[in-house]
Amino acid sequence: MQEKKINVKTLRIIIGDITERDTDAIVNAANNYLKHGGGVAGAIVRKGGQIIQEESDRIGFVPTGSAAITTAGSLKAKYIIHAVGPKWGEGNEEEKLRNAVLSSLRLANEYKLKSISFPAISSGIYGCPKDMVAKILIQTVLEYLKNQNTTVEIVEFCLFDEDSYRYFKEEFDKI
Repeated sequence: MQEKKINVKTLRIIIGDITERDTDAIVNAANNYLKHGGGVAGAIVRKGGQIIQEESDRIGFVPTGSAAITTAGSLKAKYIIHAVGPKWGEGNEEEKLRNAVLSSLRLANEYKLKSISFPAISSGIYGCPKDMVAKILIQTVLEYLKNQNTTVEIVEFCLFDEDSYRYFKEEFDKI
């Protein structure tokens, strides 16, 4: 784990299982229909319980670049923020990814949350290059923490594998 202070806020990168994080919210890399079958989303529902899918079903469709929030069932986190990132090749991926991160941060602030944990949104089955994802996520969070009055005090990137961690560490080291 590595962390840096941004004014009075904390930015952190770790390797781990996001479903085990005890932040106020964890971010799920979701699809538009919030159907949580595979990847991080599937693991979240398997560990947190069917209530997460039931709440997601009530929300329905979420546009790419947006986010929605549900409770976290039996997970350590209180909430799950379902961020819909872009699929590689659909066009305008960087802006859509940036918007998904900002939507997540705004929801965390709206719910007066203090801590949030992000995965490498869109870098799995959605195929976005990990270096681009790391750059967009870290830059977007940095700008938000520096320029917004927010309840969010801790933002972490919880990365599942060494490869993703390496790309995030390269960006993290530039701060």
